[in-house]
Amino acid sequence: MSVRSVILGSGSALPKRVVSNAEMATMVDTTDEWIVERTGIRQRYIAGEGETTSTLATEAARAALDAAGVDAKSIDLIVLATATPDQTFPATATIVQDKLGCNGGIAFDIAAVCSGFLYAMATADSMLRTGMARRALVIGAETFSRILNWEDRTTCVLFGDGAGAIVLEAQDVDDTDPMAPGLIATRLHADGAHNEMLYVDGGVSSTGTVGKVRMRGREVFRHAVTNLASVLSEVLEAAGRTSADIDWVVPHQANYRILDATARKLDLPADKVIVTVDRHANTSAASVPLAFDTAVKDGRIKKGDLVMFEAMGGGFTWGACLARV
Repeated sequence: MSVRSVILGSGSALPKRVVSNAEMATMVDTTDEWIVERTGIRQRYIAGEGETTSTLATEAARAALDAAGVDAKSIDLIVLATATPDQTFPATATIVQDKLGCNGGIAFDIAAVCSGFLYAMATADSMLRTGMARRALVIGAETFSRILNWEDRTTCVLFGDGAGAIVLEAQDVDDTDPMAPGLIATRLHADGAHNEMLYVDGGVSSTGTVGKVRMRGREVFRHAVTNLASVLSEVLEAAGRTSADIDWVVPHQANYRILDATARKLDLPADKVIVTVDRHANTSAASVPLAFDTAVKDGRIKKGDLVMFEAMGGGFTWGACLARV
């Protein structure tokens, strides 16, 4: 027997406003055809007045708690991944904690951009397995629209806002049973040498401004396919599994071409890859939990399925996690 972090439930939240590619074409020099051909994106959700990272995160957290059938007061750990916090400090996780009424436990943010949810899951998993907490909310939430240059068509068409969350619980499981639930293996990486390829050109210490997203798309694409294929192989080896064992891949939703290229590199059939980038665009740290919750809600991902989560973000950071749901 050993302790594993078991997924009890998931939830998600999206802003009210939907922005189609046709509407984007009225704002910048682009077309629906150009965006779809290069990214697979058809629409995105954009936060409006009164909608912040913490409000979306709280809504997603409540949905996850409902799905898990547990009370918010039973949560003693909140790890929130975001690149767009409500405030420089305190952590947005503490705002969510207070709104949920589970004050007094552990609550903090993690900044690893699009890989943030993977980093948050791994951090929560470590704390649950070592007994620092028993039940955790892991959240990815972003209002990325607020750091976009809306005159730069190479970036503003790619991103959207949203939040996703899961409830994790420490449970004793028989890890010799291949069907035992929980997080099985995780691998994380970072390489700061590539900072200039995807970053925000501002910050508290450097410029005293929020800044805007800057990206060199071709270089990011090349690194993403290579890094994701590599880390997926690492996790499968660590777990003693092969790609044929995977029921579903839940990837970061950056660009359909990256999803397709990564799947082909690992010889994974396209119908095993959860794709929501067409509806949500790139929601950074929120994209993996949003995609997971979408597939749970529509019945594709079921209890007992073996699911691979993976993501790569600016900086660069990347990672993957294999779990039995």
